[in-house]
Amino acid sequence: MLTAPPLPATASAPRRFLPVLPVVAIIAMMALPVSGGGDGGGGTIADAVSGLVVLYCAIRLVRDRRRPLSRTAAVVFALPVVGIALAAAGAASPGAGITGLVRYLQIFVLVPAAVMLLIRDRRDARLVVWSLIGLALWQGAIGVHQYVTGTGASYMGEEIRAVGTFGAADVMGMATVVSFGIVCSLGLALGSGPGRQRTVAAVCALALLLPLALSFSRGAWIATAVTCGAQLALAGMRRAVKVFAVVAAASVILVGGLGVGTAMLQERISSITQVADAPDQSVTDRYTMWAAAVDMWRDQPLTGVGLKGFPDHRDGHASLALSSGSDTEGAGAGFKRQPLLSPHNMYLLILSEQGLLGLLALAGSWLALLVCGLRRLIRARRPASRGLDCALVACGLLTWQLVDFAYADIGGPSTALTAVLFGLGAWWALASEEAGDR
Repeated sequence: MLTAPPLPATASAPRRFLPVLPVVAIIAMMALPVSGGGDGGGGTIADAVSGLVVLYCAIRLVRDRRRPLSRTAAVVFALPVVGIALAAAGAASPGAGITGLVRYLQIFVLVPAAVMLLIRDRRDARLVVWSLIGLALWQGAIGVHQYVTGTGASYMGEEIRAVGTFGAADVMGMATVVSFGIVCSLGLALGSGPGRQRTVAAVCALALLLPLALSFSRGAWIATAVTCGAQLALAGMRRAVKVFAVVAAASVILVGGLGVGTAMLQERISSITQVADAPDQSVTDRYTMWAAAVDMWRDQPLTGVGLKGFPDHRDGHASLALSSGSDTEGAGAGFKRQPLLSPHNMYLLILSEQGLLGLLALAGSWLALLVCGLRRLIRARRPASRGLDCALVACGLLTWQLVDFAYADIGGPSTALTAVLFGLGAWWALASEEAGDR
């Protein structure tokens, strides 16, 4: 892939980072309070900015007369389009098909491709990474304040759940952002950057453990634990042992200082394994919707029931164990009954709405990004190579998202960050070797 020539060393910082600043703007929009209670209905400011980023990238490509994508990148980004287009054609209504088509293309094709092209080298990538860490610290600080003051989302009858600015209707929003911050911080701390950068990143990672715990998000906990373990193993086992010791000590202090929250955390952690033995209603609803999604796929194995079709077919395939919705309250919003409109599993959502063809196309593109990224990470571990920090961050974010997709799907105000994540991962996996080494 052709890359833009680097700016001279004398260029000012704003001019030096001008091409990647629109990507940072998407991240910055996530710091704003969500309007409308965060119910996830309709687009957000971040979605609008992401559309402008795609337009900005297109204008730069035309102006610079650059070939936008390499052959490999074109194949990876074209794969999802096939399954999405077929599922849109099979939607129950043209409106639902168009809405779903635009949303999927935004998150998995257009914005990631634009982010990949606007990030030119490791300095640009680090700016995006530190922006994610800054957003995580901001949202995490708000979440801790919500827990301490009892102004968070309702959890077990108390308004203590940390949700940041995303509101009670998107309880996964802050947990997702904080998890991204931990993965980014750990990647920088384990990388080959300056010692001061690694120290600051390690402190940020430890500080973000508290708001992640107070989010009470089981899926985010699992994805973060798996990803951080993978990052440590990829960075070297000797360093992994040292970091595990520090994290274990920090966890003891963290849990010991939570007081009444300790019992709630222990109960929440133990509920992860309670699938058959007295599961809570949220676990029952989750597995009931998973079974419904699989049943939909069996009816339409190749193409699924069509984009946005899960809510319409849910009642015809779900058992009576499914509740009518989940209760949300707190964080500045009144009581509301949220309908269960997705299986909370991205793979099963794609399987039910897009069928086997759609799942193979989308998941295949994600797996290709991860495999290509890991191959470059292995090369970056060599003594003469550079960019290990960017490699650990990019591959870590991709791993986190692919693990979390087993417990969540796209939707809500934080979804635009998913597109940025895939774009950053695509930059490391698919950009030229020179772009990753500068």
